[in-house]
Amino acid sequence: MALKAIIYKAKVSFSDLDLNRYSDHELTLARHPSETEERMMIRLLAFVLNAPENNDLGLLEFGKDMWEADEPALAQHDLTGLLMHWIELGQPDEKKLVRVCGRSKKVSVYSFASNAATWWAGLAGKFTRVSNLAVWQIPAAESQALGALAQRSMDLTVTLQEGVLFVGEGDRTVEIRMVRLCGAE
Repeated sequence: MALKAIIYKAKVSFSDLDLNRYSDHELTLARHPSETEERMMIRLLAFVLNAPENNDLGLLEFGKDMWEADEPALAQHDLTGLLMHWIELGQPDEKKLVRVCGRSKKVSVYSFASNAATWWAGLAGKFTRVSNLAVWQIPAAESQALGALAQRSMDLTVTLQEGVLFVGEGDRTVEIRMVRLCGAE
């Protein structure tokens, strides 16, 4: 018998104090049996950081990347079906990045392994002319601490202030200082 996805529910209150953006999200996440809680929480964080202020340019949706290798972790299509934003987690290979940078208006990668800077150093020279790619490294210790916040039912607060993320659940808070490896502000 195949293992089934584990369902997580999250209420997220997001405050971007740098840009005066505020939003609330009620999310249902299906964690694939092979997905860690750490990766799932990075996926949730990527959603919160990239959710559009309104749905005029389409919805940001969770992808099927754990089931389909050619799918993103998250994707936003406009109302005509045009791919606006492709979001990857981890360390996608060069061929996949080249392909999706040609298909999407914007591509974001959130890498959270301790060797992310080394991985990107091997690829960086190949993407110097790509203007629609942003690559972020989440330090491994901070992503692991974020994964420790995971519960089947979560009430999270996410605050972005002066480039630092604070993710809280109850009386626990994780501070995340993401490092931009590639891309403009």
